[in-house]
Amino acid sequence: MPVNLHFGADDLLRIRFAVSPLCETHEAVRTLRHADRHGYHTPWLRRMREKLAGLDLTPLWRFMPSSGYTPDFLGRPPDTPMTGFDEELARLRATDPALARAEMAASLACTPGAARSERGRAALADPAGAVQELAEVTERAWRTLIAADWPRLRALLEAEIAYRSRQLAGGGLQRLFADLHPRVSWSGDTLTVRTRTEVARMQDLAGRGVLLLPSVFVWPDVVSGFKPPWQPTVIYPARGIGGLWTEPETGPALARLLGANRAAVLAALDAPATTTALAHRLGLAPSSVSGHLSVLRDAGLLASRRHGHQVLYERTPLGITLAAGG
Repeated sequence: MPVNLHFGADDLLRIRFAVSPLCETHEAVRTLRHADRHGYHTPWLRRMREKLAGLDLTPLWRFMPSSGYTPDFLGRPPDTPMTGFDEELARLRATDPALARAEMAASLACTPGAARSERGRAALADPAGAVQELAEVTERAWRTLIAADWPRLRALLEAEIAYRSRQLAGGGLQRLFADLHPRVSWSGDTLTVRTRTEVARMQDLAGRGVLLLPSVFVWPDVVSGFKPPWQPTVIYPARGIGGLWTEPETGPALARLLGANRAAVLAALDAPATTTALAHRLGLAPSSVSGHLSVLRDAGLLASRRHGHQVLYERTPLGITLAAGG
């Protein structure tokens, strides 16, 4: 059913983007529970099988109903565009117990019998203890599921924000929301998000604006949520997920022309990426990747642009043609 977000004049001034490693961790946990409908992440799921031994995610899954409310305090919207995981985890640990209890009760109510179960009653009787348990499980999930791949994930998410920022600059909100997600649409002063919730609702943003949070693991869904005091948020799939877990294929002709490593760098740039992300993906030294990028850029095959404190590289039309032909 649709969630309709009504924008006033002040809300238009408070649209922002952010990246959240905490959000990615929880979406990855959710992906593991519903692995059958996450085809793009099949290579990642295969890799995780060996790592999951001894990782009990039940405390988190208890508050992640298939269709229903997940407590907002588990992944509240980040305050800054690039918040670190440790900072977000500290905010989670500092959650007010009374707020946590109210949100956990609302979440448990979405699953028949959950609030009356032994673990459900224990969480509501000791919300402060439940918050700490959920934070500890979240930290273990981050270390096991996300941390090693975070440079690659972060590069993809930052490239997504750079792309959407250019859309906003070039065509305003109409262009920004035109292809954000098939279930997201903009009309007049209202953003409509068709989610898996069973009840349609209208939300007046009341000057709080909207946070747009690109995600790797939320695919294929789009999520709209967060009640006051936090900023309303739309979590949507970032572009480039289809090639995220596949290793770049380099044709023999391209390798002969450019050399194996330089061809691999060009092939890997199916989405804008940083030197560090490419080095991590290809298993090469950052200094070596930096040298290859410079040569490819000087040859007109790549373009570079600064995004915050990082430099993103992407293929030019000539580079795209050459990579495809290779």
